[in-house]
Amino acid sequence: MVKLDPTWLELLGDQFEAPYFLNIKKTLVEEKKKYTIYPPGSQIFAALDLCPVDHTKAVIIGQDPYHNVGQAHGLCFSVQKGVEPPPSLVNIFKELHEDLGIETPSHGNLENWAKQGILLLNSSLTVRANMAASHSQIGWQEFTNTVIQRLSQKKENLVFLLWGSHAIKKKELIAQGRGHLILEAPHPSPLSAYRGFFGCKHFSKANEFLRAKGLPEIDWHV
Repeated sequence: MVKLDPTWLELLGDQFEAPYFLNIKKTLVEEKKKYTIYPPGSQIFAALDLCPVDHTKAVIIGQDPYHNVGQAHGLCFSVQKGVEPPPSLVNIFKELHEDLGIETPSHGNLENWAKQGILLLNSSLTVRANMAASHSQIGWQEFTNTVIQRLSQKKENLVFLLWGSHAIKKKELIAQGRGHLILEAPHPSPLSAYRGFFGCKHFSKANEFLRAKGLPEIDWHV
């Protein structure tokens, strides 16, 4: 059994013995014999461990862990302190400043968001060093799709921030009739941010929604 926050084990426990998940484990064992894999094993499920089911109020969906040395630590878009924020994260901070006036932080570690109930979930939870999307077909998609489906069925009034076509396709997984807010925008990558990520005001819209539902707002400072 995977070591995981108890609330997630309760929600997902059956998945860890499913054939596809056993294949993930087998594949990772073989991959680690030949390649460096990111993030480190202890951080693969960091998004779930830092954001228990009962505390979750928002979900941001990424695609793939960062694949350069020292970057990935289990939270989508986030990098460890001391690592230069990648371009997409820089653009997230730009929109955050324009939307809420929050000054650009000195680091790119988003753990403070996770601890407030923002599930920072990549679709694939591992990657080979220097090989983007190298683990996108080993079964992680089935696992993370199940996370989205079951979380959205269990909870009410979640905010889903879907940035880019990959994340927006996950919209069909979100349970209907549970009062969730779905916010869509282009990806914050420099290739697409100017097509509508800048100016989307998702951060203030998320807080307006939570406030209207009588739920605690998010402090978007990192």
